[in-house]
Amino acid sequence: MEKHFDQELAQLRNDLVRMGSLAELAIFESVEALKELSLNRASAVISNDIIIDEMENAIDEKCIDLLALRQPMAVDLRFITMVMKITTDLERIADLAVDIAQRVLELLGKPHLKPLIDIPKLTEIAQMMTKFSLDAFVNKDAELAGRVIKLDYEADQLRDLIQKELLDDFMMKDPQTASRAIPLLLVARHLERICDHATNIAEDVIFMLKATVVKHHPERL
Repeated sequence: MEKHFDQELAQLRNDLVRMGSLAELAIFESVEALKELSLNRASAVISNDIIIDEMENAIDEKCIDLLALRQPMAVDLRFITMVMKITTDLERIADLAVDIAQRVLELLGKPHLKPLIDIPKLTEIAQMMTKFSLDAFVNKDAELAGRVIKLDYEADQLRDLIQKELLDDFMMKDPQTASRAIPLLLVARHLERICDHATNIAEDVIFMLKATVVKHHPERL
């Protein structure tokens, strides 16, 4: 019976990793769609979101079944409840990728204001934070979770830089650029929110492993 329970937990872990991989892919594809102003890529991100939604529901159902039927204790109980929290953050990350794809639809047929430099950089950080936060959970790595939290500051700085450039160098100088600048402002905001959700996961990992609350307390890392 115990061996079978261990197998169920391993499958749950695998399902979570797959969901995380799909969320990472959605981030990447949404910004590739932006770079290329590609209707097909943006539409694919939007239509594929249902897969991630269904995975969240399926994983949560497995967790509820395990809680009800196995009545796990201590470490296993924390693991299962953490999985349920992480699926919520991953689903919201995927939703934010959809939001980016929708901004792409608003920009179709309009040339970019300027070459995209900082948004791809912020995208790389968002993908990295999403991957590292999940890796930290799966591998029980508090140090890696701490790295994710520290990266969030870098993400905030990049978001602020993107906003300042779009506002000061374009919208303030030429209000007619607003229709192209505002979607990019929102993309930067969506990416920063993705980083926030990855940070949520990392903070929960540290609490699970060390019983330390680091939310709003970076000095405790």
